[in-house]
Amino acid sequence: MIVGVDTAKRMFHLYWVDVETGEEMNVKLSRAKFLRHFANFVPCLVAMEACGGSQHWARELLGLGHEVRILPAKMVRPFLRGNKNDTHDARAIWTAVQQPGVRTVAVKNEEQQAVLALHRMRQQLVKFRTAQINGLRGLLAEYGEVMPKGRAGLKRDIPGALERIAERLPAMAVDSLRDQWARILRSDEEVAVIERRLGLWHRDNEASRRLAEIPGVGIISATAAVATMGDPSAFKSGREFAAFLGLVPRHEGTGGRVRLFGISKRGDKYLRTLLIHGARAAINQVKNPTPWMTRVTERCHKNIAGVALANKNARTMWALLAHDRRYDRNYQRQAA
Repeated sequence: MIVGVDTAKRMFHLYWVDVETGEEMNVKLSRAKFLRHFANFVPCLVAMEACGGSQHWARELLGLGHEVRILPAKMVRPFLRGNKNDTHDARAIWTAVQQPGVRTVAVKNEEQQAVLALHRMRQQLVKFRTAQINGLRGLLAEYGEVMPKGRAGLKRDIPGALERIAERLPAMAVDSLRDQWARILRSDEEVAVIERRLGLWHRDNEASRRLAEIPGVGIISATAAVATMGDPSAFKSGREFAAFLGLVPRHEGTGGRVRLFGISKRGDKYLRTLLIHGARAAINQVKNPTPWMTRVTERCHKNIAGVALANKNARTMWALLAHDRRYDRNYQRQAA
């Protein structure tokens, strides 16, 4: 039996078709009665849409002996019929999970979810810090104080700039500018604290340490990859994991002709960004590059080569975790 579940904060809508009578069943349950209903239900396949709380409910339902599949929202949308409401959403989820080749989201354990939470908080702090720095640059430029590019130049020149404008501006404006600079410095400290915590988890996690041996993959990228991938068996191959990150070429085909374009940029933007930045750093700083990296950098621009290396690193990550191996720089692929 297959059950489609539309989750929410307080009310849950279930849809399934009775296998004996063929009757369509629509059930509305409160949050308190949701697990009680499935505890007394026959083991079945439960499908739900990826959203806030879906990972928690997936773990709870797995503990009750059910099979759970989490679908991305874009996989469910084409099967929504009529006006959008909770009942129609549950029916669309029930229909989507039965389609051949439908992609699902891996169910993560609580430890992996906690690591991803640290990454999300770090990402939010970095965005806030960047916005605060850009705002401070713009405000100082209004008074003729143009800051140099980069964080190092900003840290070096901003104390002198604040001292100079203090002679011309009211004290309330200067104090507010100093407060904004202090918030930026506190953001630096908070980001550093989260990175230290990720480093401690990385040190105790054997899979993350193996991924960090890949050129262009550091502690941040390795911990994010382990937590994002979850169970490597959720992906059929390394290419499927790279496609999940949006690192494979976008293509269009008709009449037997297929045209390839740039990368699709679908999937996990955060991990894709980390891998591309790490690949660019590896191309610029690795003293003894592999033959493959040398051929790519000679043939392509460095930015294109960086994306190609990020794609290769994503496939290597999946292979190391799926086959429980360590990184081998001279590894040669064996024929099946």
